[in-house]
Amino acid sequence: MSLTAFALNCTLKNSGDTEKSSTDRLLGDLLAAMVPHGVEGEIVRALDHDIKPGVLSDMGKDDDWPKLRKKIIDADIFILGLPIWLGQPSSVAKRVLERMDAFLSETDNRSRMPAAGKVALVAIVGNEDGAHACHAVCFQALNDVGFTVPANGGIYWVGEAMGDINYVDLPGTPEAVVEMIEMAASNAAHLAKLLKAENYPGVAG
Repeated sequence: MSLTAFALNCTLKNSGDTEKSSTDRLLGDLLAAMVPHGVEGEIVRALDHDIKPGVLSDMGKDDDWPKLRKKIIDADIFILGLPIWLGQPSSVAKRVLERMDAFLSETDNRSRMPAAGKVALVAIVGNEDGAHACHAVCFQALNDVGFTVPANGGIYWVGEAMGDINYVDLPGTPEAVVEMIEMAASNAAHLAKLLKAENYPGVAG
């Protein structure tokens, strides 16, 4: 069974920025680990698009969220990638989660939200503590809007506190991170195959 993954990079840098994105590298490593499991993936930077503030699926003129929303819903696996700033998920990631609030009222005739049967992973980078706290915040929000989180679905790398070495600048990927990525990729693909074959039944309206 072939699967698709869509990764949304919530870095504070757009693609025109000359500074490389550590989040981009981590997402690339994760998608590469999914290939042996039959998953084809795509990475998009959120800041390359105009995501209007709000809690609707379409905020009107010039809102780019509807096309990103479609990519998220069409994929079997959604990956939210983000950096830590001041111990918090990036503001870009928070806006993405806010826009998904609309899923709560977009249920089908079995009370299932648009993300029902879709798997979610969260990949985080930073030069400070906070990965576990950011995972908790993001996973709670993703679960609230219908995504399913697999075992070991949180991937992260954090450098030395107040340090200046970024994930993107590492000469190689630390062994512990490689193992984390491989387990997340395997578990996400396994769960996505099960849900694609048989989605949640939902409940009668």
